[in-house]
Amino acid sequence: MWAVMGLDVPHSENFLYSSRFMISCFIGGIVLGASVLGLYYGVPLTPFGIRKKRKKRPVRVYMDGCFDMMHYGHCNALRQARALGDQLVVGVVSDAEIIANKGPPVTPLHERMIMVNAVKWVDEVIPDAPYAITEDFMYKLFNEYKIDYIIHGDDPCLLPDGTDAYALAKKAGRYKQIKRTEGVSSTDIVGRMLLCVRERSSGDSHSHSSLQRQFSHGHNNKLEEGGSGSGTRVSHFLPTSRRIVQFSNGKGPGPDARIIYIAGAFDLFHAGHVQILKLARELGDFLLVGIHTDQTVSANRGAHRPIMNLHERSLSVLACRYVDEVIIGAPWVVSKDMITTFNISLVVHGTVAENDFRQGKLNPYAVPMEMGIYQQLESPLGITTTTIIKRIVANHEAYQKRNEKKADSEKKYYEGKTFVAGD
Repeated sequence: MWAVMGLDVPHSENFLYSSRFMISCFIGGIVLGASVLGLYYGVPLTPFGIRKKRKKRPVRVYMDGCFDMMHYGHCNALRQARALGDQLVVGVVSDAEIIANKGPPVTPLHERMIMVNAVKWVDEVIPDAPYAITEDFMYKLFNEYKIDYIIHGDDPCLLPDGTDAYALAKKAGRYKQIKRTEGVSSTDIVGRMLLCVRERSSGDSHSHSSLQRQFSHGHNNKLEEGGSGSGTRVSHFLPTSRRIVQFSNGKGPGPDARIIYIAGAFDLFHAGHVQILKLARELGDFLLVGIHTDQTVSANRGAHRPIMNLHERSLSVLACRYVDEVIIGAPWVVSKDMITTFNISLVVHGTVAENDFRQGKLNPYAVPMEMGIYQQLESPLGITTTTIIKRIVANHEAYQKRNEKKADSEKKYYEGKTFVAGD
């Protein structure tokens, strides 16, 4: 070719040019052929014809529940469910469905939604979920919400007619089971509350005594051993260091973090607690929560408190997405040494509380007030632990009927209980 053009080109250079030309044609053919195949089969390709690796779709799991008077057992179930996938979608059963299948809920849907949304293992929440997984709802879960598996605990969930609420999910092969958290149930918590009311009430003690027996299903309701006069009743929860680690974030504040501190009993952890913790967290980079001891709570709120013991209350708070760390057994008084030790930037307290600390002889926030690092927050909700107790007492007959079947179900579960792997 060079000769045709009248140029004198050495043989070696002519060969090199020819080789390059052939290689270019060869590569071009591969790219063209791969592109045609890619278009034909719908395979995504790079400009060089190399197949792109499709991004793996996250595994989405679904768990539903009433989540009435939400406690650390519910939170642990959600933690276990989340571990079975990449994203956890939670269905919160409607008030109407709970009434039809179990009886009236203690906490209404909007409060239960606040609680579930605040759990740090939850990615998405579906309100007004049905009590039973119907065929239509299951189709919606699989196609609209892209759910891969439906999760439930190893304890049975039966409909009023005695059938399994998750039968369709099991039949579809899209069901997975987790281990129930031992030592706590809404039934037992209601029993603890009613026992407190019975001891304080001078009237209708027989009714309250009957209710207490119904809800505590025969457990001995003496004070906890080593309680030092605490009002906390016997808890069947067995706390372990591993469980605390599972609930913890495992990260400390950064060197320049603005650390916010809030303290309280956080008994019967409810929507009011969640909302004030959310406000507190928005004021800084790291939220440190002090959980008072059972003895401290009893000394300041009466021998009938707390309903939940220190470890139970600590786990409930740790499960909240707005909380970074807790002090298990925080002192009542916020001292200068404590502020220095934890590098606290601001101490806060809500306007809604069980008792007004300013009426006491000892102001626990005197030091942060003097240092100019105290702030009172307007509580978004006017709910307290006493609010929850009053709801139970006001409608105690309905709750007694609701829990009759539940107590029998739990008794059968424990009688036939076998070891299930998991945590």
